[in-house]
Amino acid sequence: MSQEKRILQGAQELFSRNGIRSITMDDIAKHLGISKKTIYRFFNDKDTIVHRLMKQRLEEHEKEFDEIAKTAANIVEEVFAIMENLSAILSQSSPSMFYDLQKYYPASWKLFKEFKEKYILKMVENTLEKGIRDGYVRKDVNTRILAKLRVEQIEMGFDPTVFPPDKFKILEIQLELIQHFLYGICTIRGHKLINKHKDVVDEE
Repeated sequence: MSQEKRILQGAQELFSRNGIRSITMDDIAKHLGISKKTIYRFFNDKDTIVHRLMKQRLEEHEKEFDEIAKTAANIVEEVFAIMENLSAILSQSSPSMFYDLQKYYPASWKLFKEFKEKYILKMVENTLEKGIRDGYVRKDVNTRILAKLRVEQIEMGFDPTVFPPDKFKILEIQLELIQHFLYGICTIRGHKLINKHKDVVDEE
């Protein structure tokens, strides 16, 4: 592993565990057992590290979601695979990391918003259209509106003014929102598939 990648990985470990704002360049250097001078050879400041990490993570997400979309047999399987992916990411991340990004690193948060509004919006719309063709999503669903609703739900789930971190856990919020969305758009056939994935007995 190159020194540059090692620095990024070390910073990510600290940010995930403690949030971003509380971590200094000194902390990163100490964590990696290197000097600050070495870090500054590759990165001008902490903001640059945060921005690179956000860009890198979003590129990884895009590859992961593309692979899920290609291999999933139907919309329900795709959503549950995304839920597992989301669970793995959020369970290893400090809630304060997302709040810090929004409040103190607007340029990096802007990358997330652009990713959400361009890539995720199109991905959700395509998935909804496929679900309609397969009979798992209601034919009366307006895919453009519902896709927009879904991407706005994602950001709302990270908003501390809507879901205060001392009362709600980000992982629980995001999983609840995505399940609520899935139940709302699906046909009876789709509901049965959801319940099968959740090991829930069908309700009349």
